[in-house]
Amino acid sequence: MRTRLATRSARLVLAAAAVTALAATSTACSADDAADAKSSSASSAGKDASGSPSTSGSGSGDSSNSEVKTNDSADGAKSGYGQSCGTNDLDFTVTSETQAGGYYLVTAKAKSGITCYLDVNTPSVSFGSGADGLASPVGQGGEDPIKLSGSTVAFTGISPKSTNSDGGKEFENVIIAITNDDPDPAELKLPDTATVDKPIVTNWATDRGEAVPAIA
Repeated sequence: MRTRLATRSARLVLAAAAVTALAATSTACSADDAADAKSSSASSAGKDASGSPSTSGSGSGDSSNSEVKTNDSADGAKSGYGQSCGTNDLDFTVTSETQAGGYYLVTAKAKSGITCYLDVNTPSVSFGSGADGLASPVGQGGEDPIKLSGSTVAFTGISPKSTNSDGGKEFENVIIAITNDDPDPAELKLPDTATVDKPIVTNWATDRGEAVPAIA
């Protein structure tokens, strides 16, 4: 009799345990399902939220591109203009003239495809590397600035000797630069040998008549 009761009691305990486990499992599943549903809802909301800025950003990007094109167009219109002439931007020719006791006329022209401005009115001119060969500006004529492009030219006049003495040094070349600190001066072959003593130089001018050096 006790054996039957013990067996029955054991069965009841096992059944109760099974019911409890089943209930716990159901509760866990319900909690997991609720968590999954919540996560899914949050993900959908995030996608919707991110979708709106994405559309707005696309519109903003189009506006930015339009501005860049406008700026590029403006820059393109100015390409090649407004730069200062460097010595290596120009081609030079030298001729010997008889006016004012004789002088050298230097003609400057922009190289093909270059447009630039002579912002410095007076060129730096010297015969040799010594200080006594440096030409002094006489301040004649001149325009500031002079735009050089295509067939437009500028003139400067160089008198190798401004004294009445018989002395002087002889040179076959003259050095010319657009500015005193130009890193690439040009050395020009003279059409004849120059006797140099206190040389002078005029300002740049578009009228060659203003490039005849003379001491007042």
